[in-house]
Amino acid sequence: MSHDNVITVLGATGTQGGAVARALLTDGEFTVRAVTRNAASPKAQTLAGLGAHVVEATLTDEGSLRRAFDGAYGAFLVTPYWEHRSPTRELAEVENLISAAQAAALRHVVWSTLEDTREAIAPDDTRMPFIGDGYRVPHFDLKGGAADALFAKSGLPTTYMLMSFYWDNLLGLAKPQRDPDGTLAFHLPLGDTAIAGVASDDIGRLALRVLRQPSQTIGATVPVVGEYLTGEQMAAALSTVLGEPVAYRPPTHDQFRSVGFPGADELGNMFQYYTEFPGSYLGRRDLDIARAFNPDPLTLTDFLAAHRAELAA
Repeated sequence: MSHDNVITVLGATGTQGGAVARALLTDGEFTVRAVTRNAASPKAQTLAGLGAHVVEATLTDEGSLRRAFDGAYGAFLVTPYWEHRSPTRELAEVENLISAAQAAALRHVVWSTLEDTREAIAPDDTRMPFIGDGYRVPHFDLKGGAADALFAKSGLPTTYMLMSFYWDNLLGLAKPQRDPDGTLAFHLPLGDTAIAGVASDDIGRLALRVLRQPSQTIGATVPVVGEYLTGEQMAAALSTVLGEPVAYRPPTHDQFRSVGFPGADELGNMFQYYTEFPGSYLGRRDLDIARAFNPDPLTLTDFLAAHRAELAA
């Protein structure tokens, strides 16, 4: 294995890391070292069958991360906040990643991040509650605040990939459901505001182009976005693919926060940030900049059509 083109991909069996691993394996320019907690899992074995070198590591074990990074040229780094929903744990994981990357002297680190919503939401703004230790949207705020600052301070040659709402969520959490009146309906608290979204496959394509252009991307923040769509436009795309009218019936943010599943309060805040602070959310996700790296992103309709069986199940 030539280490000059080895990219270690964290979370290689997850949404982001899996997309990056597949894009790199399909292209063939880079050799993929796919990191997972269980190399025997079906998803890990699929990556191995595509040509990845699968290794085991965990974010809480810096030694395992050092072994995963050893001799590699670069890495794609992502943290699984939603597995534990602990900002303290996530920050410790980021510190382990940085320490291991420094020890390996990686030449290009691609960090999956978000913004600190508290830069846009005033401390005395009462529209949404604080969550935990002073966070508005913890999975945003921790990455865009403390984590990004640690990468900047580390001296690592880092590209910051600024993520958007995954269209993939429309196949799971946000999937249309049959309402009591028989109508197939789409329920997300988006109001009338357009939000930035992206298909996971485009995360991989954009990461590939970032890695190909280190002189242009190291030190830069690159928005990961395919298009801006309103809830009504998402419902129209769902209708087109499913061949049945899909109504858009958005709950309020307070209604969404009170649904009761773990993390509903945080997601309610996230959607409220999307819709009531578009200058911050959309303003950071410039379509022209994103398309300079990924000129032909999947539209939502094309993405849904490719996953119609999963959507209709």
